[in-house]
Amino acid sequence: GHALAPAAVEQVRVPPFAAVQIGFETGPRHTRGTPPNVVELAPEVFIALATGATAWEDARLSASGAHAHETARAFPL
Repeated sequence: GHALAPAAVEQVRVPPFAAVQIGFETGPRHTRGTPPNVVELAPEVFIALATGATAWEDARLSASGAHAHETARAFPL
């Protein structure tokens, strides 16, 4: 068999409550420091996305990094 490549990491920040890292199979590998793909959103926006009340395309959030949009695949939770 072959070894699996490390998953790419997207960081989702919900200040001041949480900052979580989500791994996907594509995108740049992240090992330490600030990840290259960051999505920051307000707590109420996170809850709306998590429950499916708001679609990713309609959410007010800050996304940076070439693969940050892939975080949308994690919602709704």
